[in-house]
Order: sequence, then structure tokens, then C-alpha cells
Amino acid sequence: MAKQPESDSFLDMFSRFGRDLKVPNVDIEAILSHHRKNLEALEKSARAGAAGATSLFSRQREMLQDTLREVADMAQNYRAPGNPQELMAKQAEFARKSFETALKNAGEVSELVRKSGTESVEILRERIKDAMAEIRSGYEKK
Repeated sequence: MAKQPESDSFLDMFSRFGRDLKVPNVDIEAILSHHRKNLEALEKSARAGAAGATSLFSRQREMLQDTLREVADMAQNYRAPGNPQELMAKQAEFARKSFETALKNAGEVSELVRKSGTESVEILRERIKDAMAEIRSGYEKK
């Protein structure tokens, strides 16, 4: 059997194709570098989002533990008062505290989500800005 010539790499075929079509020289390394930076920015953004999600879940777990601890403390200290007015006052106080805690926790959770999302988006926004500058500088060179 005749030995087949080794196949060209994709980059060799791409370069030969461009040369055959008389396309201006293409800086393959610059293109690869550009896409490498894009992928690195996406990875960094994903890591920031994952870190934000981790801290959010951690904080929610702490909030739940605190709430359960407060409920357990209230249940241990709960003694049915003799008259209905005292019972209603205790129940109203418990409801008020629960509502205030829920509002405080919801505000904190929304701030964590906002911060995490902002960080991820800012990483991508910065990369887009850099990519546009790279593209502009490539056109200015020619």
C-alpha cells in the first residue's frame, strides 16, 4: 500500500485557503488570543456567579437556623397565659417579630443576589469593551 501523506492541520488548511483566495494575511494568533480572552472572561464571570450563589445559599442556611432557634426559644418560654388578651398579645408579638425578620432577611438576600449578578455582568461588560478596542486597533493597523 502506498503511504498516505499526513493530513494538514486545521490551521494549515485555513492559511492555505486564505492564500489561495488571495485574502489578506490573517493573524491567526491574534484571533486565537482574542477568543481565548473571551473564554477566560466567561469563566471568570461564571466563577463570580457561582461564588455569589454559594454565599447566598450559605447565608440563607444561617437565616433558617436563626429562625428555627428563635422559634424553639419561644416555644420553650411559652406559657399559656391565663387570659385571652395576654395570649393574643404574645401571638401578635410573635407575628410582628417574624414579619420584621422576614423583611430584613428578604432585603439581605436581594442585596446578595444583586451584588453577585452585578459582579458577573461587570466582568463580561469589561471584556466586551476590551474586545471592541482590540477590533478597532486591528482595523486601524490596516
